Amino acid sequence: MRKTTGRKCVAAACILSLLMTGAARAECTDDAMIVFDGSGSMAEMGFNQIDEPRIFEARRAVRTAMPQVAPFRRIGLIVYGPGGAGGVGECSGIELRFGPRSDAAEAVIAAVDGLEPEGRTALTEAVALAAETLGSPEKPGTVVLVTDGKETCGGQTCMLAAQLSGTGLVVHVIGFKVRGEHFGWQSEGVTDYQTSVSVAKCLATQTGGEYVNTETVDELVEAMSRTLGCKLLF
Repeated sequence: MRKTTGRKCVAAACILSLLMTGAARAECTDDAMIVFDGSGSMAEMGFNQIDEPRIFEARRAVRTAMPQVAPFRRIGLIVYGPGGAGGVGECSGIELRFGPRSDAAEAVIAAVDGLEPEGRTALTEAVALAAETLGSPEKPGTVVLVTDGKETCGGQTCMLAAQLSGTGLVVHVIGFKVRGEHFGWQSEGVTDYQTSVSVAKCLATQTGGEYVNTETVDELVEAMSRTLGCKLLF
């Protein structure tokens, strides 16, 4: 009798655990937007210990991360960089690929795989568009910005951060192979580079988000999975 009762308790605990896991995932009711850097710098290589274009590694990370998070949250995508005309118009390449949708993994992967990086880095305007798409400030939401660093289109990034502060919108910023101004070559043929922090860090700081510097595919996968994923509450 005791053994039967014990087995029933174990089974009940397992069921409760599953129910709690499901409930915790259901708590992820706010939508998310990925703001992805497709500017010309994502095609850079050959210095600062970048052996292949950033976009190659970013594609691999997206292919791994998205199937892990997309089943549990509605996700949309904005890309900035490609599509702007020459000159000043290089900053006009900001495209809402699609708003938050269920099971968006394949759509995000296809969009990033098809990117041909070009144009400048209008990250501030792109994040503002993401906030608008999510219905801020009336609705809460999550923005995950993936960028290799600078704002090159004159956007007032930290001013936008102040405007978004307290609205319920959380902006996570993932810096991918962010580099400073200085680079050179050491005498032994090893690149001397200075890892830097993206100007967009204030977006995370002022909205309660997370700023992460990443250098490898695995680090980028982990950062995307953590910031886009829904936390389990026990």
